[in-house]
Parts: sequence; structure tokens; C-alpha cells
Amino acid sequence: MARGVESIRRTALGALGAVLLLIGVALLVLPGPGLLLVFAGVVLLARAVPALDRFVAPVRVRAMRAAEESVSSRWRIAGSVLVGLFLLAAGAAWGLVPELPYSGWATGASLIISGFVLFALLGWSHRRVRAARRGSPPASEGTR
Repeated sequence: MARGVESIRRTALGALGAVLLLIGVALLVLPGPGLLLVFAGVVLLARAVPALDRFVAPVRVRAMRAAEESVSSRWRIAGSVLVGLFLLAAGAAWGLVPELPYSGWATGASLIISGFVLFALLGWSHRRVRAARRGSPPASEGTR
């Protein structure tokens, strides 16, 4: 019985990791936190398939560097906030205006969720960089 539960857990982690990895790769060329989602996907995939664990450290380094760069200046923060607000407004427009291509709440909700994810990751990055500048490690530093 425990073997079946472990198999289901690994399959679920692998599927979620693959989805996050694919979304993250798409967001590398689209506006959004691509490297952070790639990192999250690789971590989940490594938990499902231990052979992939060797890819976690290099992706983590690049994702953290990108997160720090995203909040390195007021201009970058302002640009990210504007993109987030645009995503929220575009989501509402796509949900409410039927004349737009691919209109509907499925498209609108995905844009709105993307905006909220962007704001959450922007806040996380800002808090992490601010804690590093003070010299104290962020709360999530010790967890894997």
C-alpha cells in the first residue's frame, strides 16, 4: 500500500514539476517570472526523479540572480509593476469584451493569475534582496 502511495506522490510531483517547467520556459520569452518557475519545476521534478537532482543547483543560482536583478533598481520595479497592472487590466478586458480574439474568462483568468503571480514573486524578490542587504538570510534560505 505504501508503495502505491509513493508512486502516486512521485507521479503528481513529476506532473506538477513538468507543468511549472513548461510554463517557466514559455515565460522566458513572455513577460513573467520564467526562471523562478523553471527553478520550481526542476525542484519538483528532482523530488520525483532523484537523478535530476544535479540540475537543481545551477538553475537555482540563475533564478536567484534573475530575482535579484528584477528588483535591483526602482526603474525595474516600476516596469514590473506596470507589467503586472497591464496583465490584470488585460485579463479583465479579455473576460468582459467578447469582441477580442480568444475572449472569455479562461483567457482573462489566466492573465489575471499571471499578474498576481508576478506581484507575489516581485514582493518575494524584494524582501529577499532587502534581507540580504541587511546581512540576515531570508526565511526560506534554509529550506529546500
